[in-house]
Amino acid sequence: MSKTRKKDRKAPSVPELRLDVLMHLSNLPGVPGQEDAVRDFVLAELEGLADEVHVDAMGNVIARRAARPPKKGEVAERVMISAHMDEVGFLVRFIDDRGFLRVQALGGFDTRNLFARNVTVHARGGALPGVLTPGGKPVHIASPEERKKTPEVREFFIDLGLSADEVRAQVRVGDMVTLDQSARRVGRLVCGKAMDDRASVFLLLETLRALRGQDLRHELIAVFSTQEEVGLRGAITAAYGAEPTVGIGLDVTLAVDTPGVPAEDAVTRLGDGIGVKVFDSSMISHRALVDGFWDLAQDRGIPAQLEVLALGGTDGAAIQRSRGGVPTLTLSLPTRYIHTVVEAVHEADLRAGVDLLVAYLR
Repeated sequence: MSKTRKKDRKAPSVPELRLDVLMHLSNLPGVPGQEDAVRDFVLAELEGLADEVHVDAMGNVIARRAARPPKKGEVAERVMISAHMDEVGFLVRFIDDRGFLRVQALGGFDTRNLFARNVTVHARGGALPGVLTPGGKPVHIASPEERKKTPEVREFFIDLGLSADEVRAQVRVGDMVTLDQSARRVGRLVCGKAMDDRASVFLLLETLRALRGQDLRHELIAVFSTQEEVGLRGAITAAYGAEPTVGIGLDVTLAVDTPGVPAEDAVTRLGDGIGVKVFDSSMISHRALVDGFWDLAQDRGIPAQLEVLALGGTDGAAIQRSRGGVPTLTLSLPTRYIHTVVEAVHEADLRAGVDLLVAYLR
């Protein structure tokens, strides 16, 4: 991927990134349709950062900033920027006669990353700790063929360490299940669960914080969306209601810049800047926006890299297809180990994302 060259013109000055806020966001539970804890945190963070804030029927948080009066020759756009609050996780789908739980996946999983995981079942009466693991024999008594088998999600169960009667008294079908992992700093990286897409939620909040008290060239509609991992559902309705003239999706993308993967398959590289998406399997970004954001990054000396992702989708696709269609692109945070509990983002890429959004909106 190409990286912008540093130019004489400096990037906009924005406040120091509050990486502790990102780690807190990562730790919050919120699978599709049950993003309540994340939504409450976002609403608190938005205090004083927007002219209007409301929650719609889908649970999306929508914050609006008005634009300054346009100068002669300027065109003021209505820009919708969307980052999703939900994380991949599970719902309880069945409780068997011994009190073991079976789960329904919400989002895509490589089940090789799910063996013997600590989880939390968010029951109506309180959170219950559990262990998620696939059914079958331990390695000590499994045959060579059984050891090689990769189980499907339907074969996994949760052990709550309680009797069947105790489980049934506390757990209902449909209760949320989240993977347990506390975010932490690893060198220049921030690692934890749900960086997809809490890192982009953080990026959007930090952009709004950087713009506090400043005039905007474009009207801004900042959307913190729901149910992205199961079909971009929140962004679809938010875009329909907002009627933007420009759309920007914020999401993570693959950074497979690790051993065992050819360079041409890396997609992006950590620390090389924010990704400007050209293509994924859900959308082709509007070419004028790709060129405009790329040129702006080069002009301001903001590290950026062009991204082509063979498979995957973002809220940008929902905005692009709303009503009569909207010119849209996605800005992507390079992320290692996506859809695991150690998703990793680089602080330099977060900074580049904020800088580029601030430069565009100002």
